[in-house]
Amino acid sequence: MIEESHVRELLKSRDDDAALILLEGGARVVESAARTQDHHAGAPVLITKAELVDRLGTPTPADHDVRTLARALDDAVGKLGA
Repeated sequence: MIEESHVRELLKSRDDDAALILLEGGARVVESAARTQDHHAGAPVLITKAELVDRLGTPTPADHDVRTLARALDDAVGKLGA
């Protein structure tokens, strides 16, 4: 469900409060303003861009680090049963 492309898309966002969310059985990156709209309201937030950069220690991580984090997030979602 969570792929490297999701992590990369979140890293590319200009909005530090953009987030990777779970919605309708899938993962999506949404800007902070969109998270309050009816369609996204209440969707579980996996991680924000600011949290992601903090966790990785850089806004431009190595491919290996992106891959590792995507797997960790995917594993966490799997354990939730999403």
